[in-house]
Amino acid sequence: MTPKDKVSHIKNWILNYVNSMPKKAKSLVIGISGGIDSSVSSTLSAMTGLKTIVLSMPIKQKSAQHDLSLAHQEWLKKNFSNVEGHTLELDSLFKTFEGTLNNFGSEHGMANSRARLRMTTLYQVAAANGGIVVGTGNKVEDFGVGFYTKYGDGGVDISPIADCNKTEVWELGKELGILKEIIDAPPTDGLWDDGRTDEGQLGLSYKELEEAMENENSKNREKYNSIRRSNLHKMEPIPVCKIPN
Repeated sequence: MTPKDKVSHIKNWILNYVNSMPKKAKSLVIGISGGIDSSVSSTLSAMTGLKTIVLSMPIKQKSAQHDLSLAHQEWLKKNFSNVEGHTLELDSLFKTFEGTLNNFGSEHGMANSRARLRMTTLYQVAAANGGIVVGTGNKVEDFGVGFYTKYGDGGVDISPIADCNKTEVWELGKELGILKEIIDAPPTDGLWDDGRTDEGQLGLSYKELEEAMENENSKNREKYNSIRRSNLHKMEPIPVCKIPN
């Protein structure tokens, strides 16, 4: 399937899902970060013609990342009349949260809490607009190494690009005419004060992860499996204690 065909397929899938809902959603709500995944997902959402609400939600954000988010938000509004964009500053909210829980730090600091505050924001906006929350995770993140926050960016209603690996997402970005600076930007989850990249955290590039995911004999397969094992709890159903009859 060509990138053009994939664009059409995913757009139609989103539309079909909304139309099949018992109570049809009135809007699509999606967070944008200035990264390729959220840029592609939000553009595909806008292409449906449904009301699409895009939210930039900076929390102690690096200016370069936030600038890309704002640039994409403006690009969407310029190209799609059904797009409504908002920038919701969550710094003060996060500061209060951080101060309240300052005795409960973890090895990840408050990084995951940033993602969960954004998820809560998305669902509040969706509730106010009769909408559903659109996910931005790709196949490598969602079903490969589980590189996302449980109940954070993993907390969504639909995942339109979750069957596309990172290479395919970049191809979709080019097909959609996404801003070149977004396509060229190093992937990052935007959850750290030092602006660390995905590759820096994972120890492998997305190209290497994809190759290891698809090839059991890959030199990076052991590293890939190690990352995957540590994150399986995100990808598997919640354990339920079954009561014997």
